[in-house]
Amino acid sequence: MKLYAKTIPQTLPDWATTVTKGADLFEVEINDEHPNFQSLLEELATEIEPGTFGVKAEDLCSRLGIEMSNPNLCQLLEQAQTLISLIATHPDYKQLLDEGYQPDLNIADASTAFTYLQWELERNREPSN
Repeated sequence: MKLYAKTIPQTLPDWATTVTKGADLFEVEINDEHPNFQSLLEELATEIEPGTFGVKAEDLCSRLGIEMSNPNLCQLLEQAQTLISLIATHPDYKQLLDEGYQPDLNIADASTAFTYLQWELERNREPSN
């Protein structure tokens, strides 16, 4: 499991490792099978809805002293477009297509949806005349 954070404490538990550090983003890998992590999950678990128990990300991050990253929508769209491009050119994806994979919606449809969303965001940022 990975978390993306703006800030992290100097010392992380033995089940958490900083994978990458950027100017404004830390990528933290969590060994979610580690017994100490499992104990923490059990301690933080709450009933999210009747019959469904889980741990809220904000509770986990608060306990760890991590401030979650909350990138703006434009940044997320840029990252999504990059991922879509990587998927479209990935050899495994190309192999699936060669083997006859024909989904109702494809990579180009997803890219187009993101492009439309980007256009809408840009249109809404333009000053009214």
